[in-house]
Amino acid sequence: MTAPIELAAQLIILLYSVVLHEVSHGYVARALGDPTAERVGRLTLNPIKHLDLFGSFVLPLFLVAVGSPFLFGYAKPVPYNPQNLRNRRWGPVQVALAGPLTNIMLALLFSVLAQFMAPLLPPLAQNLLWYAVIINLVLAAFNLFPVPPLDGHWLLMAVLPTGSVGLKLALYRYQWLFLILILFFVFPRIIYPIQYLTYLLTGYIPG
Repeated sequence: MTAPIELAAQLIILLYSVVLHEVSHGYVARALGDPTAERVGRLTLNPIKHLDLFGSFVLPLFLVAVGSPFLFGYAKPVPYNPQNLRNRRWGPVQVALAGPLTNIMLALLFSVLAQFMAPLLPPLAQNLLWYAVIINLVLAAFNLFPVPPLDGHWLLMAVLPTGSVGLKLALYRYQWLFLILILFFVFPRIIYPIQYLTYLLTGYIPG
């Protein structure tokens, strides 16, 4: 069983990973012409501004309680107005992909630290570096699925032909059904490949 200190540290890593994910949306939106996130005070690393009762507390603790091999959660989405973006077609895609790309960069950063520093660190610190990599890879992979309200759906909307109105409406109308199917039937199947990728990036598995 995971020690309380290690579990608390994992939850902190998850919390700040989702906060950085959301803040990156806001910064890219501001750079592309929309200051909404800045106006409502969401361009901050203060986690209190981003916490979501279910996504930031209930869901991660539930995963811990059922012995899930990974931690997952989310923060309140950073608000932005796509009508303010200079590029109405690709601007939303850039804003959306900023979140998963931030998580990928964090995973790569922690994997470099793991490769070079793990032999010099105590087992607890080694484990936390490993968890920092897999948590960010999980967040990136999940958010890249092309269904609303996940980030990946904005790329799908941008590349679908203009005549695909029916498909777009169906994706939005049944978004929660698609999301449940992904959560329970698709996403669990990619956890083990993500764990293996984490091993390749870090060079070890947690002790």
